Amino acid sequence: MRIGFDAKRIFRNTSGLGNYSRSTVELLAKYFPDNHYFLYSGFDRNRTGFQIPEKVELVTPSSWIGDICPSLWRSGCMASDIRKHRLDIYHGLSNELPFDIREGGAKSVVTMHDLIFIRYPNLYKKIDRYLYEKKYRRSCRYADHIIAISRQTKNDIIDFWNIPEELISVVYQGCNPQFYQVVDQETKKRVKEKYALPDQYILSVGTLEERKNLMLTLQAMVAGHIDVPLVACGRYTEYVKALQAYAYANGLEDRVKFLYNVDFSDLPAVYQMASVAVYVSLFEGFGIPILEALNSGVPMITSKGGVFGETGGDACLYVGQYDREDMAEALKTALNDTQRRNEMIERGYKYALNFRDDVVARNLYAVYKKLL
Repeated sequence: MRIGFDAKRIFRNTSGLGNYSRSTVELLAKYFPDNHYFLYSGFDRNRTGFQIPEKVELVTPSSWIGDICPSLWRSGCMASDIRKHRLDIYHGLSNELPFDIREGGAKSVVTMHDLIFIRYPNLYKKIDRYLYEKKYRRSCRYADHIIAISRQTKNDIIDFWNIPEELISVVYQGCNPQFYQVVDQETKKRVKEKYALPDQYILSVGTLEERKNLMLTLQAMVAGHIDVPLVACGRYTEYVKALQAYAYANGLEDRVKFLYNVDFSDLPAVYQMASVAVYVSLFEGFGIPILEALNSGVPMITSKGGVFGETGGDACLYVGQYDREDMAEALKTALNDTQRRNEMIERGYKYALNFRDDVVARNLYAVYKKLL
């Protein structure tokens, strides 16, 4: 089988959609090495350091349009290259397909991650909402098949855009295999010193934006008189100012530590040294930090409803997204109830096996096989 991928995120994005794109290519190349894979990229720099696997070929623009405007080539002028490489499948990994995908002769698949911009329009600029609506809806209507990364996303595609259910398959993603391994004590010591981590801490991993709802954890620390500090790892946004102001006003300034540039390779140690992890986001397409925590042997507190039960199963404590008392009680349980902690850790390991690499790869490949 000859399979092509939209590689925009592979070489440009260090998290989120980039991780999903890189993981997809790596898993398929590893578990199904007899195929020939193509990465279509209009970007001539590798910002992420991605190591292209064997049997995977990098394709850059071959037309004058691609030379002048790579983004236009990627979004609307791919058909000739798809025909040239005789693809069986073209897979848009991040919500998009080229406008001319039906002229390329290959079966098309698009992965849809979420429709948060429809559910929470206030979190997006008007022009971004317009472009997402136009591009993503069109991709869903033109695709031969859609992969949704959760039942939540599948239901949203059906409800908002009236896409027939039989055209959508749920294929869960996993987390990076580095979270499967126990980190040695020497590495933990190095990482602890590198980031000046406290001996005990509550951990949050994810972009520091309003949707991630980190304010609830600060409010619960105040309401529950919880002395264990919070370590928040993620990309800086203006929301941090509100968090800092609240922390200062409530005497938490010495118990909240923001880390904006944690090396990805250090994250397993950061997780495994944490006392508890929190991820009480308002809405997600999946929630990778939940899986990272479960694989790391850390009790996880996350949100009730939405996709979170899909990702966390019976291993997490679930709280109301605006209920500081609920969150405070969950933190106390996860921090102090040894039996419950051990149960959560054991259940987390077992549940996370559903998202291991071999399972994800087989499910992805099954979608391709169904189309041919």
